[in-house]
Amino acid sequence: MAQYSDAPQILKDFLMYHETIKGQSQKTVSEYYLDLRMFLRFIKLMRSDMTVRTSLDDIPIKDVDIDFIRQITTSDIFEFLSYLASDRIVNPDSASPDYGISASSRARKLSAIKSFYKYLTVRTKLLAENPVADLEYPKLRKSLPRYLTMDQSAALLKAVSGQNQKRDYAILMIFLNCGIRRSELVGLNLSDVYEDRLRVVGKGNKERFVYFGTSCRKAIDAYLVERNKKVLSDNRALFGSRDSNRISTTAVHRLIKKYLLAAGLDATSFSAHKLRHTAATMMLSGGVDVKTVQEVLGHENLNTTQIYTHIESTELKIASEANPLSKLDFAEEEDN
Repeated sequence: MAQYSDAPQILKDFLMYHETIKGQSQKTVSEYYLDLRMFLRFIKLMRSDMTVRTSLDDIPIKDVDIDFIRQITTSDIFEFLSYLASDRIVNPDSASPDYGISASSRARKLSAIKSFYKYLTVRTKLLAENPVADLEYPKLRKSLPRYLTMDQSAALLKAVSGQNQKRDYAILMIFLNCGIRRSELVGLNLSDVYEDRLRVVGKGNKERFVYFGTSCRKAIDAYLVERNKKVLSDNRALFGSRDSNRISTTAVHRLIKKYLLAAGLDATSFSAHKLRHTAATMMLSGGVDVKTVQEVLGHENLNTTQIYTHIESTELKIASEANPLSKLDFAEEEDN
């Protein structure tokens, strides 16, 4: 908890709870810290004699305690959300900075605040009332996920070449077949590879098994011949780097961009996460039900998975267009 040295004890306790009891990742805990630090700094600014132009970064919060938090009202939280939507500066170092952060960023901060108050009211019972219990999240614009077509996926795989060809081909095959996250791939160990599946550690350190097909198994086997000849600094790792360390998420990002360009695809529009979208879309188009896809992807909420069901609507439209009866039109004859 040394990295949270400027946080008040009540916030440190909350972060410790999520890290040790809830088992959430360091990244998630760090995001909670940053979001709640901003929130508490803003509330303290509103309650003090400091000018409204005072930078939030200059406001200490180590003295914040449960009595201070108990005085925060729903109106205060609305004011914070309004500040985020209209007054928070985006890219302050830019010559012409924008004001107001996105709805998704505001939703994430509200989620952190909700988790904090749930901890204070339900877990520790330090508070009797929860001022954010009924607060709605900002409305998000829903967009369909981008994904590679079958031809584009084939082109990407055919573009793999070079010194690490077998490793990189296996990585792409796992992404396209299993739909795992980049962080999950980087965390794979040799012991996580089974005959027809991978043991994956996802968000919140939750484990799941993800099955793969014959082609993916063949790609992994071809790579393992090379991998078993190497010694890495962390020799448990399935995928290694040129410097004999476990491969990093940054290195995976770079190799995917490299092969997208080599395949003649738009490297700015696709990424490792888009390969995850591709796997999910292909599963659904192949007849896999959305609940099963949810388990494969490791989504906690089914609503997260249902964004991929757009493919089902597309397939239904194609099916209806293929029906010969859809071409019959007697309306003109009846009018005559």
